[in-house]
Amino acid sequence: MTALYTDIIYGPVRSRRLGVSLGVNLLPLTAKVCSFDCIYCECGWNDEHRGSRRFNSREQVRAALSEALQRMQAEGALPDVITFAGNGEPTMHPDFEQIIDDTLALRDEFAPQAKVSVLSNATQLHREDVCRALHRVDNNILKLDSAFDETVRTMNKPCCEYSVADTVERIKRFAGEAIVQTMFLRGEYEGVAFDNTTPEQVEAWLRLIEQIAPRQVMLYSIARDTPCRTLVRVEREELERIAERVRALGIEASVG
Repeated sequence: MTALYTDIIYGPVRSRRLGVSLGVNLLPLTAKVCSFDCIYCECGWNDEHRGSRRFNSREQVRAALSEALQRMQAEGALPDVITFAGNGEPTMHPDFEQIIDDTLALRDEFAPQAKVSVLSNATQLHREDVCRALHRVDNNILKLDSAFDETVRTMNKPCCEYSVADTVERIKRFAGEAIVQTMFLRGEYEGVAFDNTTPEQVEAWLRLIEQIAPRQVMLYSIARDTPCRTLVRVEREELERIAERVRALGIEASVG
């Protein structure tokens, strides 16, 4: 069953990709606010959650994160990573850059070994403040689920103007600092079959990965409940075969 995160700070949880992760939710606690409406989102459809759309304030986030890190420090159980995700797209927060500044300062004070990660759908890379902030974090993990706009429209359902070509050009500006994250999936949505693991899909995606030359690529498939019930998980062995092709380009790849 899909569900929202009901707190600013959640976890820590063991992330498939990041280790022991303390989650930070900048989005409203009773609504989903996202520039995508992905058919596989564990938070459900955007329209399912229409509560207060007030973002958690910079001050609230700083106080909640400070309290959590101090408590974990006292317990001797600090996180491997502080991860921005939550109920939608974290970079949509109007004070995203300032919140990242606060987070880096708190990390340095209480958990200097922890990495700061942002899970983003890359739709806000036209904003200079967002790009500056993403340059400063340890892991800017940017979504690219397909090389084809049509497939993105099916899988990610953008709620904003979006094109793969524009997104790739913006990710390329990170000059090898970015981590690309791709959900591999097949199934059917509203009577339309899709599969981003076909030879055509993978070949085109690999060409874009080669152009972007990211620091790392993270490949994964569904592991939790999804709002669309007609999706089929891609098994690890198949993901590993795709990952090997990424590694053949000289790029690190991990399967979660």
